[in-house]
Amino acid sequence: MSVDISPSVSPSADAATQRKARLFRALSAEPVLVLPNAWDAASAAVIAAAGATAIATTSGGVSWSLGRGDGQRLGRDEMVEAARRIVESVGVPVTVDVEGGYGPDPADVAATVRAVVEAGAVGVNLEDSTAVGGPLFDVAEQSARLRAARQAAAAASLPELFVNARTDVFLFGIGASDGRLGEVLERTEAYAEAGADGIFVPGLLDLDALNTLCAASPLPVNAMAVAGGPSVTELAQAGVGRVSLGTGLAQAAYAATRRAAAELLGTGGLTALDGSLDFSELDVLFRR
Repeated sequence: MSVDISPSVSPSADAATQRKARLFRALSAEPVLVLPNAWDAASAAVIAAAGATAIATTSGGVSWSLGRGDGQRLGRDEMVEAARRIVESVGVPVTVDVEGGYGPDPADVAATVRAVVEAGAVGVNLEDSTAVGGPLFDVAEQSARLRAARQAAAAASLPELFVNARTDVFLFGIGASDGRLGEVLERTEAYAEAGADGIFVPGLLDLDALNTLCAASPLPVNAMAVAGGPSVTELAQAGVGRVSLGTGLAQAAYAATRRAAAELLGTGGLTALDGSLDFSELDVLFRR
């Protein structure tokens, strides 16, 4: 049974967002969708200029850029405004990492979905962790939260919103190792029934386990690629339909900054700046 979780006046998605949402669904139906993760308007613009057909945000990267740690230390309003700037900086669809929905209750999730839809997002990642490291919401609780997301999107004139259900069973090592794949499958089936469009399993990169999951899952599987892990091609061959990087690009950008700063402050050298994007190449991305 559905619960009324809509305010008396709900923001509605505009025509451009609706078009992007339909495009994002079409892209998600392709054999594999690669989603680089942005953390601010500039990173999003650079990623789009590199050829991305769609962009995801990273809660960790967004949080760091605003002086906070990851793990819902950022508030809903701050996250939504960051998402709005990202959406406005690019012409491609943007799906937003809304962490745990910025509150435990279905009404909290609904409020978050309404806000990101109004900001122009075409998808969300909603995780089932109650806190960093766990525990997880039980299956019934998370299913209710996913239904709230689905209902809120429909009420905001964006029934096409792509709801990617993230489960942290593997990321946080929940339960006995030999039972984790079964737990993910149980959650995937329940989340699909609740209206999720995809299942995201960060921390799972074992190709055999992914092959088993992808073959049995009623939802397309999203994996988080990491340095030293399987390539996009290998993940796709295992049946993964969507690949993202989490904080990977942000970490690479900050590593480059640290290298350049350390060289400048240490030897006074500037070689770490070799290969940098040209000023005009960057600046032109924001001339609107």
